[in-house]
Amino acid sequence: MSLLRKLEEKIQDLFEGSFNRAFKSPVQPVELARKLVKEMDDHKVVSVSRIYAPNEYTIFLAPADGRQFEAYEEDLKVDLTDYLTEHARRENYNLLSRPVVIMETDEELQVGEFGIATRMVSSPKPPPEALPEEPEISRTVIYRPSPEGTMAVSASEAHELGLARECVTLTAEDGAGGEGQVYEVDKRVILIGRSSHADFVLTDANVSRRHAELRRRGSDYVIVDMDSTNGVEVNGRRVRTQTLADGDVITLGATRVRFERKSC
Repeated sequence: MSLLRKLEEKIQDLFEGSFNRAFKSPVQPVELARKLVKEMDDHKVVSVSRIYAPNEYTIFLAPADGRQFEAYEEDLKVDLTDYLTEHARRENYNLLSRPVVIMETDEELQVGEFGIATRMVSSPKPPPEALPEEPEISRTVIYRPSPEGTMAVSASEAHELGLARECVTLTAEDGAGGEGQVYEVDKRVILIGRSSHADFVLTDANVSRRHAELRRRGSDYVIVDMDSTNGVEVNGRRVRTQTLADGDVITLGATRVRFERKSC
């Protein structure tokens, strides 16, 4: 059984139960992920030869819980969307489009409580067979934590889910081989090069103006050579495209750049 499946079952066992507890803890991203796929399963529609699942999910949070996600809400929604997409693929569900996750706040919810409403939204191109009739939007399902409280999830388990809050950095060596310029990755595509318009500017004359891009794909980060003059190496091996792991060393021209990702 995969780590992902084991974690899903563990989360389900811990969070489905009584609607009351003695103290309140903030909603955790892993809770949202587990309940989103539960709603996908609960609202699937069986057609003649296909199983359709909702593709729009609105999460209602208590105001305090909403505020805790403000700094990385967009990244969180992308991670939740990726998780729903992977679950649909694994269960062989048909989606009318890539899932959409919307986050809103509701004054009536308490810290630790959240609601989820699902909807099946038509895609620009209609599916080859008619869908069974489905209400426009589902009733909002409210989830309240169980008496056990919020489950502690290890960093490795959270990373497996693609929901770990982490800091990703690129660190260029200085001329003496020590740590020099540090760039904190804060968007999905980072241009690396000698150009002043690059996100991560390297002054090495052996680096092309648009040398490489660091791209986020789901929970992975990929380095891509942008047809540079001197190429890109990862851990001493020449590459055109390479998925990176924590601690990998990227060589661009004569500059070595260390890639790091860790919980923060």
